[in-house]
Amino acid sequence: MSNWQPITGPLAAERLGARDAPTIVFVHGFTQTANSWKPIAAELASRGYQVIVVDLPGHAGSTPVRADVRRTADMIAEIGGVGTYVGYSLGGRVCLHLALMYPHLVRSLVLIGAHPGISDADEREARRESDDSLAAHLLEVGVDAFLGEWLANPLFGGFDVGDDERADRRRNTADGLADSLRMAGTGEQLPLWPRLRELNMPVLAMAGEHDDKFAAIAEQIATAVPVGQYLAVPGAHHAAHLQSPQRVIEAIATALPVLPA
Repeated sequence: MSNWQPITGPLAAERLGARDAPTIVFVHGFTQTANSWKPIAAELASRGYQVIVVDLPGHAGSTPVRADVRRTADMIAEIGGVGTYVGYSLGGRVCLHLALMYPHLVRSLVLIGAHPGISDADEREARRESDDSLAAHLLEVGVDAFLGEWLANPLFGGFDVGDDERADRRRNTADGLADSLRMAGTGEQLPLWPRLRELNMPVLAMAGEHDDKFAAIAEQIATAVPVGQYLAVPGAHHAAHLQSPQRVIEAIATALPVLPA
């Protein structure tokens, strides 16, 4: 099953599967594109769901778009409608905002390596300055060199994304990625920790078992929401959906509405 159809809307997006089936919306992380979710999304489409993948502002097909996390959540809600929302890292932060802003649209929420925000104002300002410096560095060295540095980050545990994934990420531009850092980075996001108890849908918070920082955050999220579940993805670091896709597929499946027999 590979007949992806473009969706007209504020962001570049594609869908696969029956239009009247329950919907799953996938939102990628920084430097990735909608394509990073397609293998997982296609598998779930083959099980009877409609799946939607979206390019975030400043990325790939949405390169001309500029938006902060809240405005990005607005645009993805417009595209996705009622469904299950799945977000990784930056995409997870977007999905958290979307679930709080549009709870009537979110049947369930799946987060991988997501951060509800930095509570301490001084730490948040330091992160904003760090993101701004990183954006300036990106503009100086260009996308190819930056991707090499980014993927070598210990956060990813030395995982090799492969030539096809690297080529896909090279569709991003330095300007688009820099503006994403400056407008939608963690330093620009107000903390959502006090509002997690407002989430009235089932929440599955995941992180790679070797991603110590975000595993602890995922466990805190699962504890803070009314109906939460925490899952450590065995053998994975931060990019758990790329490192252990089958385990992530099965975990997502547990959060989905049951299809008619």
